[in-house]
Amino acid sequence: MLNIEKVNAGYGKFHVLFDVTTLVEPKKLTVIVGPNGSGKSTFLKTIFGLTNVYSGRIVFEGEDITGSPPHRVAKKGIAYLPQIGNVFLNLSVKENLLMASYTLNREETKDRLEEVLSYYPLLKEYYDRKADTLSGGERQLLAMAMAMMRRPRVMLFDEPTANLSPKMALQVLKEITRLRDEQGITIVLVEQNAKRALECGDKAVLFVGGRIAFEGNCHELLSHPELGSLYLGLGQ
Repeated sequence: MLNIEKVNAGYGKFHVLFDVTTLVEPKKLTVIVGPNGSGKSTFLKTIFGLTNVYSGRIVFEGEDITGSPPHRVAKKGIAYLPQIGNVFLNLSVKENLLMASYTLNREETKDRLEEVLSYYPLLKEYYDRKADTLSGGERQLLAMAMAMMRRPRVMLFDEPTANLSPKMALQVLKEITRLRDEQGITIVLVEQNAKRALECGDKAVLFVGGRIAFEGNCHELLSHPELGSLYLGLGQ
């Protein structure tokens, strides 16, 4: 679904990703892991058009989207959920969902609202509440619902469980896997809690120093005696 070919990217003259080549398979959960500063978040931002691509290609469903601005990438069916700033705190749940539907007509907006609220019934209870009154986990659900308003085919998650309690972090990961299993959405997940993410993912990509150090089945990386211990703190 996504083909990243020998991509070199960064911010201005600050080179972060080096010759990154990988495939994102449709309707699968690809987990991106690695130590801090290894280029994981930059990888997502590069797909979504938020960095400078010096060379290489990003191909989405056969179309070259390298260097496309974020609004065009979003229209192709790719949603990006950053770690922070992914909801409008001063707006209600309803207003956030309506903001996410700015490209839809009135009838489409009505239909999508019904779909999203039936999928996330908790948000229906909080419909008129300001987003800043929601817990961190509830805000993540709202961010997912906002992305769902546009019926994306790919969702890019950047550390969605950061600063959440262990219980809520597990719930958010369950919701992400539900998007894959029930909606058939292709997921690319950057997650600091490597063990939990790898346990529910399909494919693992390990970044070290802006390069891919491992690519394969999640369970392979979980059971790898050296890589897991050295870079992910597994088995310690």
